[in-house]
Parts: sequence; C-alpha cells; structure tokens
Amino acid sequence: MDYPPPGTALVEELDKKLLIQLRDGRKIIGVLRSFDQFANLVLEHAVERIIVGGLYADVPLGLYLLRGENLVLLGQVDPAREVPPGLTLVSEPEIRTALQAEKEEARLKGTMRARMDFLDLD
Repeated sequence: MDYPPPGTALVEELDKKLLIQLRDGRKIIGVLRSFDQFANLVLEHAVERIIVGGLYADVPLGLYLLRGENLVLLGQVDPAREVPPGLTLVSEPEIRTALQAEKEEARLKGTMRARMDFLDLD
C-alpha cells in the first residue's frame, strides 16, 4: 500500500473547497491554500456555517488560519450539494438570535433536570 510521504497528505486537497469540523463543534468552509506538517491550515474565502434547527447562515471570515490541533474532520465540499438540503438560509443576526435562544433553552432544560434529580426517575 502506497502512503504519501510524511507532511504531504493534504497536497491533493490544495485549491479545493473544504468543510472542516473543529473540536469546539464549529464548521468552517473555505478554499485550502496552504498547510504545514502540523496540519495547520490556511483557508481563503472562509465562512463559518452556523446551523440551528432548520436554519443556517454563513458568516464570512475571509483569510483564516486554523491550528491543526483543533481539527477533527475535513472533507471536500461537493459544489452540487453545497447548500444543505432541508435548511433555510437566513441572515447572520437572525442565526445569532436563534443560536442564543437554543443555548437558553438548553440551559433551562439543564436547570430543570437538576431540580428534578431528587425524584430519581430513571
């Protein structure tokens, strides 16, 4: 089995549009322009794709540097399927509002569970 030489595994991905999942859950889309032996990446025309329920928004980031230690997954974006099926594109302020509401809802659920722990419903 032929393996690429160390530090060159991403050569085939240069100048291609990639979707990158980060350790903190964020999704970054951009064109790979450069990388190094630590998998640090330079993306051009990068956007952060935020998805909340059935809504999504692409927040422009421009030229973006990602540290290799924060990468979880990366793959090429199919131009024919770049827009997620079943999701509605909204503006950045709308998605930020929806994200805040989702976080508040999760926080509220957590406090409700904590209050009901004494019941031992499991």
